[in-house]
Amino acid sequence: MSLDGFVAGPNDDVQHVFAWMTRGDTEYTLTTGDREIELKISAESAEMFDDAINAIGALVAGRRLFDIAGAWGGKHPLNVPIFVVTHRVPQEWVYEGSAFTFVTDGVQSAIEQAQAVAEDKKVAVASTTIVQQCLNAGLLDEIHIDLVPVLLGDGVRLFEHLKTTPIELESPLVVVGKGVTHLTYRIVK
Repeated sequence: MSLDGFVAGPNDDVQHVFAWMTRGDTEYTLTTGDREIELKISAESAEMFDDAINAIGALVAGRRLFDIAGAWGGKHPLNVPIFVVTHRVPQEWVYEGSAFTFVTDGVQSAIEQAQAVAEDKKVAVASTTIVQQCLNAGLLDEIHIDLVPVLLGDGVRLFEHLKTTPIELESPLVVVGKGVTHLTYRIVK
């Protein structure tokens, strides 16, 4: 996220918020679909990635992000089951062995289904709209932000439509990487 609160610039441009992933000194490889993504991140960011990847058992995302990401080529870099909240199910992604479950009865149902699959691991939430819906419904326990030192001025805000504010957060866990500060806040309940 940019310092001024955007997770993407105009036209969903993410080049500035993801630039830190190519400016470090540690090679890190992620796989999405059938292609590998070669990153160069700091050692601190690599350790944080490893911890997150090992702790997450499922992901809930919105249909818009699913479409923008091209369904991650059929396999998300986290390599976990993905629950996509949508009004319209893309039938081309519904098949035996698909990594995607399409949830048409709301974000709470998606979180419950993801928790059942994740078991004792965490459920990650992607997509601005889904994060906002989860915050409004009291469904999140923590917020993780990869804060980059850039001001975008316009674009897609992460916290634009919160209805239940203020939302109190504990002091953050902070990991400083090259070109990014990773912040993890527990939500006070």
